Amino acid sequence: MELAREEDARVAMTGGGTAGHVIPGLAVAEQLARRWGGSVFWIGCSSGIERQLVARAGLPFRAIPAGKLRRYLSLRNVTDIARIAAGVVASIAILRRERPRLLFSKGGFVSVPPVIAARLLGIPCFTHESDFDPGLATRINARFCEKLLVSFPETLAFLPAGTADRTEVTGNPVRASFASAAAANGRSFVGCGSGIPLLFVVGGSQGSSFLNGLVASCLPELRARAFVAHQMGERDYAPAVGSNYFTAAFIMEEMPHVLAAADLVVCRSGANTLAELAALGKPSILIPLSTSGSRGDQIRNAEVFRRAGAALVLSEEEANGASLLGAVVGLLADRPRLAAMGEKARALGRPEAAARIANLILQRIRSAGKG
Repeated sequence: MELAREEDARVAMTGGGTAGHVIPGLAVAEQLARRWGGSVFWIGCSSGIERQLVARAGLPFRAIPAGKLRRYLSLRNVTDIARIAAGVVASIAILRRERPRLLFSKGGFVSVPPVIAARLLGIPCFTHESDFDPGLATRINARFCEKLLVSFPETLAFLPAGTADRTEVTGNPVRASFASAAAANGRSFVGCGSGIPLLFVVGGSQGSSFLNGLVASCLPELRARAFVAHQMGERDYAPAVGSNYFTAAFIMEEMPHVLAAADLVVCRSGANTLAELAALGKPSILIPLSTSGSRGDQIRNAEVFRRAGAALVLSEEEANGASLLGAVVGLLADRPRLAAMGEKARALGRPEAAARIANLILQRIRSAGKG
């Protein structure tokens, strides 16, 4: 394919519901922009977090209706099936108008209609799964996609039969800014001076009421031993009061710097968070979302890091103010162990993941252009 033709070409991306279904896709979009003269646009739900994140990245956004996929019986499944069908129709209209060379899916319930639409229109489609075991959206998308990309080799065992020959282990993409993250910038952003450990608490893009309550129960003791930087989520956000404490609803552009500055991270174990910990080699205390609020994917993600010695894991059942405080104090007092955990976390990372996925996309586009 000639460069002039590439400049007119497009790649569609889809995914949403949480930042974990968007930010890795934006990392791939960054790498495409470095390697390619074409453009990227995003298909998502207008009420989802993806619209805000994609707008920040400067990419065009196309909205579709979306219904939530559930594994249990619910009357809402009836109306949501109708919304999914409407999403397929809307996606067909968008893809016919935009005529992308390929659709790249990052999963989440909003990705299913565009993937189905792409298959109906004969547009090549790749899908990427960040978690150790695939969610329902990925299991559905796998039946319609030409190539499946996964973060962990063990994920192959969870995929539908007959998909191994079109699956590749790429790792989970992280933004290019993590490669140039500066700890000094992170400390400056949160207002933490030198000479005091920095504890970073993050409950994912939407925050975690459980983690927020846990930290609140022992905050005076934590602040006596470390500077606490706390991403709380929009729902629970409250301005910081007192010394050695910083709060934010959501951190985006500064996240690499804050994470680089952290001596220890307390967090959930979403796949995107773990990929960022690995990218910067950060020790962590992981408190995965329990099966009462999820399909258990965070528990299995956390087990990968625990088994490697990269993290200490507390279940929601055993996590309380005393256990969290004891874990934080013990680790901050053991600098050799923190360093060893950080190196083991770094060994789990695949810093080339975003570039590798971008190259796979471009290879497919260019091979079709030669046909």
